[in-house]
Amino acid sequence: MNDDALLDVRDLVVRYGDVTAVDHVSFALAAGETLALDGPSGCGKSSAALAVLQLRRPDAGEVRFEGRELTALTERELRPVRPRMQPVFQDPYGSLSPRHRIRDAVAEPLKVRGVWSATDGPARVAELLDRVGLDPSYGDRRPHELSGGQCQRVGIARALASEPRLLVLDEPVSSLDPSVRAGVLNLLADLRDDLGLGYLFICHDRAVVRHFADRVIEMREGRVISG
Repeated sequence: MNDDALLDVRDLVVRYGDVTAVDHVSFALAAGETLALDGPSGCGKSSAALAVLQLRRPDAGEVRFEGRELTALTERELRPVRPRMQPVFQDPYGSLSPRHRIRDAVAEPLKVRGVWSATDGPARVAELLDRVGLDPSYGDRRPHELSGGQCQRVGIARALASEPRLLVLDEPVSSLDPSVRAGVLNLLADLRDDLGLGYLFICHDRAVVRHFADRVIEMREGRVISG
């Protein structure tokens, strides 16, 4: 194991019935680093990401986060760990409830963590929206009133509300217009540098990977072929 790593994954295996989606994959990620998992659709990238987050329990292997092995933990034991490793998904609209205003979506993690107050909570929501480049007045809107890029910024603000150390970015810009992608990637780069976040970056766009990642692991048919 790499004792200095923020995230250390060893011999990870994920199976769906007779299909092995992730086949003994290993990698380590430091705080402040962006590690990309690159490869074609169906190569196991997203399955590996779900297993890292313990949203899909792996069939074998170890996932050590901040020095703690996660795969043996119960759901109750994982509860205090989950805020520190947050996902940002591909579909910015699907990640947000169409019924909730933006301020409620960003406030939800604060309430789950028990750090919400009627006095300080709204100011914290406004601060988070500003941090991702949105005017705090956007808090009064609903997702359908925002563009895809703006919704993805809201998703990032939600993730930041949990004060994470690790973000798992699963194709975070692939559904955005090319003109919008650069702005979101620049935002993520600034947040990584300012907050010392580690990023596990799932992507199949080689140009984006080369621009954004510090290191790249290539996957094919569930296995690491380079990196």
